[in-house]
Order: sequence, then structure tokens, then C-alpha cells
Amino acid sequence: MFDLISKRRWFFAFSLLITIPGLIFILLTPLTNGQEGLKFSIDYTGGTEWSIRFADPNVTTDQVRAALVDLGQPEATVTKTGKGFMDIRLSKLDLREPVQPSAEPSGSPGASGSPGVSASPAASTSPGPSESPAASPSPTPSPTAAPSASPGASPSPSEAPTGNTQIPREGALGAIVAGLESRFGPIAEQASLSSIGAVVSSDLIQQAVILILVGSLGILGWITLRFRDVKFGVTALVALVHDVIVVIGIFAILGTLFGVQIDGLFVTAMLTVIGFSVHDTIVVFDRIRENRARHAGEPFAEIVNHSLLQTFGRSITTSFTVVLTLTALLLFGGSATQEFVLALLIGIISGTYSSIFNASPLLVVWHEWEDKRRARLEGSRPSRRPASA
Repeated sequence: MFDLISKRRWFFAFSLLITIPGLIFILLTPLTNGQEGLKFSIDYTGGTEWSIRFADPNVTTDQVRAALVDLGQPEATVTKTGKGFMDIRLSKLDLREPVQPSAEPSGSPGASGSPGVSASPAASTSPGPSESPAASPSPTPSPTAAPSASPGASPSPSEAPTGNTQIPREGALGAIVAGLESRFGPIAEQASLSSIGAVVSSDLIQQAVILILVGSLGILGWITLRFRDVKFGVTALVALVHDVIVVIGIFAILGTLFGVQIDGLFVTAMLTVIGFSVHDTIVVFDRIRENRARHAGEPFAEIVNHSLLQTFGRSITTSFTVVLTLTALLLFGGSATQEFVLALLIGIISGTYSSIFNASPLLVVWHEWEDKRRARLEGSRPSRRPASA
């Protein structure tokens, strides 16, 4: 019979080998002010993400980056994606300027969407249909209006186009559009545009931390209650923390090397990984409890080893079917869910490993330590033999 428990030091060493580099890169995140380590999307940092394609295919990311610095965005990042699109990230930029209260009465009902156009910084650089509310039905566009989606057919062309394909022509972003088009020619297409404020992003961070903490403490309490032993709950939680560190650490490494970002779906992936990790651990622990009653008197390490071998095939088969599905999603599911699926894939593999090779061996180590401690305490007690007459 193969003895897994006797090789527990090798399993612990392998876990340290994959968690320590991840921890180093995680710690680099605050030490380098986000330059290295984890890369957060605007869901957590706030700001604007913009994906566009210029009509001129020769425009480079370095040129666009330099132009954005000149336009008042020194922290802007520009990356090239598929089909000639550029992903532009701007920090804390509103899609349009605040509406001027004095301009509200002057607009007609049909032009109520653009009462504050005169205060827009884009109005001084792009004298097209955004110059006055009455210009919306006019068929005479400016040279920069060609890529936009028919402003004359829209009842309110000045609405902030959050997450859509309508190129903005007003507000702070409208001024940036005008500045970029004056240098590189018209923007041929806009794939997406989204903006999130700093208040929303801070709330998301707090909710993410609370969700993970509450979920972990709930798991600890339930397993301790179910198995009537705190050792089962604590070792399951240690294996869970191992899986969380592995996933976050790998994303920190990928963020440093390849710019992979953590978005809002990452929290959902982490909660799923937490549940799946404990799922396998509970199966093994339940078999340990059954064998402990069935083989009373045997050494605890042998009971745990029997239990691991009995559940090994089931755990591997269950996880392998999930890994096959996630691999197919990662390869053919599209870019929108790649980070989410990747986090799940890493977490499922790590959860299967920690349930078999970390949680149960840790339980044995703790149990043997308690036995040795109990033996030392009993050996140190003075004997109470009656004095001989």
C-alpha cells in the first residue's frame, strides 16, 4: 500500500515552492505603488477604460501615449490588442463635464441632452455638431464627426456613452478625442467605453474583502461544528488560504510580466475556488471520521492514509472533468472571460492538491504533536505511590 502521509514533507515543500514567489509578488504591489505585482482594473481603481481603432493603421501606442500626456493624462496607459484596437486607460476621467445650471432653460425639449455644451473643453477644438444644441439635426458634420454613429439621428447626442460604441464629442473625453484626431486622423471605431468613480471602486474592494472573510470564517465554524474537532476546521482553512495565495500570487506574477488585470469577476472566481477547495477536503475528512470509528486502535496516520487512498480516485476524477471544461472555456470562450476562467482553473487545480496533500497531512502533524505533548505532560507528573510502611 502506497504511503502518502510519510511523504508529507515533500508535499509541504512543494506548496512553499509555489506560494513563496506569489507572496513576494503580492507584497511588491504596495511596495512599488502598483508598478509591480497585482494589476487592478478600473473596477477597483476608478477611472476610464477606452478601446478605439484609428483609421490610420500606422499609429503606434507610443505616439498615442505621448499625445495623451500632452493632453493632460500623464498616467495614461495604452496597449495594443487584436484587430488594430488600442486599449487606453485614463485615471479618474469623467465622460462629460458637469451641466451648467444657467443653460438648462435655453434648451428645447428635443435638445435637453446637451444643455451644457458651451462649457465643454471640446467645443473650442471641435466646432462641429456639438457647438450648440440646435446643431443636432444639422446634416453638416465636422471633419471629426465621420466615425461617430450618425449624430443627426440621435435625439440626444451628448449622452455619456458608457460602455457603448458611440464616440464622445463633449466633456473632458470629447476634448481628448478632438486632440487625438487632430494628430492622428479620425477614429474609425470604438469598441468599448466605461468609467467608474473612486467611490464605487473603494466600495467594491471593501465588499470583496468582507465576502472572502465571512466565507472563510463560516467554513471554519461549520466544519468545526460538523466534525466536533477544531483541528478539522483549522486545517481545512489553512488549505483554503493556500489556494487563495496560489491564485492571487500567480495573478500577481502574470500582472507583472504580461499586464494581466484583476477585474470585478475575480472576486466571484475566488469565492468559487474557496467553495470547491473545501468541498474536496470535507470528503476526505468525512472518510477519516468513518475509518477512525471502524479501525479504532490503529495509528492515526495509517487511518488518514487509508482514507486518502479510498477517496483519491474520486477527487481526481471530479476535478479533472471540471478542468477539462474550464480549459475549453479558456481556449475558445473569448477574451471577456479569460481572466475569470483562468482564476477558476488555477484554483480548482490548487484546491484538489491542497485537499489531498496539505489538509490531511497537516491534520496528522497536529494530532501527533498533541500526542507527544500529552505524553510529556503525563511523564512530568510526579508519581503518587503510597509510602511503604
